[in-house]
Amino acid sequence: MATTPADEPRQDFGAHGGATHDVTNQPPPLTPYDASDDTALLEGLRREGAGRAEEELRRIGRLAGSAQVQEWSDQANRHEPELRTHDRYGHRVDEVEFHPSWHHLMRAAVAEGLAAAPWADGRPGAHVVRTAKGLVWGHTEAGHGCPTSMTYAAVPALRRQPELAKVYEPGLTSREYEPGLRVPAGKRGLLAGMGMTEKQGGSDVRTNTTSAAPTAEPGVYTLRGHKWFTSAPMCDVFLVLAQAPEGLSCFLVPRVLPDGTRNTFRIQRLKEKLGNRSNASSEPEFDETVAWLVGPEGQGVKTIIEMVNCTRLDCVMMSAALMRKTLVEAGHHVRHRSAFGARLVDQPLMRNVLADLALESEAATTLTLRLAGAADRAVRGDAGEAAFRRIATAVGKYWVTKRGPAFTAEALECLGGNGYVEESGMPRHYREAPLLSIWEGSGNVNALDVLRALGRDTATAQAFFDELALTRGADARLDAAVAGLKDRLAEGSQAGARRLVERMALTLQGSLLVRHAPSAVADAFCATRLGGDWGHAFGTLPAAAGLDAILGRALPDGGRPAVEPPRTRPSP
Repeated sequence: MATTPADEPRQDFGAHGGATHDVTNQPPPLTPYDASDDTALLEGLRREGAGRAEEELRRIGRLAGSAQVQEWSDQANRHEPELRTHDRYGHRVDEVEFHPSWHHLMRAAVAEGLAAAPWADGRPGAHVVRTAKGLVWGHTEAGHGCPTSMTYAAVPALRRQPELAKVYEPGLTSREYEPGLRVPAGKRGLLAGMGMTEKQGGSDVRTNTTSAAPTAEPGVYTLRGHKWFTSAPMCDVFLVLAQAPEGLSCFLVPRVLPDGTRNTFRIQRLKEKLGNRSNASSEPEFDETVAWLVGPEGQGVKTIIEMVNCTRLDCVMMSAALMRKTLVEAGHHVRHRSAFGARLVDQPLMRNVLADLALESEAATTLTLRLAGAADRAVRGDAGEAAFRRIATAVGKYWVTKRGPAFTAEALECLGGNGYVEESGMPRHYREAPLLSIWEGSGNVNALDVLRALGRDTATAQAFFDELALTRGADARLDAAVAGLKDRLAEGSQAGARRLVERMALTLQGSLLVRHAPSAVADAFCATRLGGDWGHAFGTLPAAAGLDAILGRALPDGGRPAVEPPRTRPSP
């Protein structure tokens, strides 16, 4: 006699019945969340003269943490840009196609003023607002931050040639995103890229071999050469370095010429990178490529240096944003996860790790906003802030970007195996972290730039120590670190440049926290980063550190679980 399923013997599965995939002890989705919910960020916004934008910042914070924008970020990462060198008929087109999610992110970022909009805003604090928004919008896919950053940075360099600025600046400062290659003067919004490095030199741009030949038309040249790392090749215009008769010079290269014809911009290949996959980084070849001189011939580095200062600030900003993003992810996970009979967040060692990460994150955010305030005031003619900005931006770029990879790895480890899988998003953040230390000069380049700045102009060193003097007598460990820094400064050794710049960064961060952060935060930072009461990894804060106070400031409910995480069962 045949049996039916109902006739078959029932197996006893105990209390769980037949379910083998009950999901327990897993956190709920983080999204939606408010990426601007950061006390240190909001305090810094007000302190640096941009408090008027707080509601605007909270709005973009909710947008960045929304399920829709986080989905765009994931899709832009998974669907990589594709290079099309030729059309179906064999014509050279050199275009890069992006997933719609890339365009959604770009449109939102440009509309929020994350490109060059501050240069058209005469109000004090405009550049601080942009940086604060960048710290919040940095919770999304990082790749599209490259074209917005370069567009922001291109304006002050372009202003060295007023007749060109008059043509292109309105489009660059626009809040409208209009993709596609068309005559720049006819578009509602423009993006800018840059082409500096070449295969034989990298940061040593004076070895560039791309040549620039003057034409019969004044200020117009033709370029011939090959660039090694030119990101966002679908931008409308590029600032490019090339060797003119009088030496290395800066040029504006549009993708489409004023008469509507395509300029020669042959994309040889797209780079396969360690970090973000959403942005296209390319190797373009110039061959009789039409270019306009920006600044005096032979002064290319001097012309483009203002662009470098701006993008270095963005490297600090993006690193700080990545720290905050991964701290939020780690804090969310440990609030809802249990192990060995207790919530992870309630276990003393995990709280030490989180508090140590929170210290690092707050120090990075506070320094970023101080640098943005200096940039904003320097643009408006403050000579003292300009001197401070020159030295402090390179110092911050060196240190904050150096801390990013170790920080991100530790935050990933808080999630354990859950953080190691791609769909968690943490591997994407981890791969991105090293970029920011390489972009706009590796650690050695920035350290040597600091040495040169200190040796070239006594006003820069004076401006730096004037800043530190604001906290003289407030903390003995900070005072001792400043005194030691002055002794080290006298050595001026290239081999010791990294140690010097590291101490400069730590004393500056310590000074800012002593002035502006709660005592628990400032005391723990000075005890560890300056006083030596610290190990060699995160999670080694001393027993006296106020962990609850630090976490109470950094995470919702101090990181404590607000509700029991839901148990989910598969649908029947």
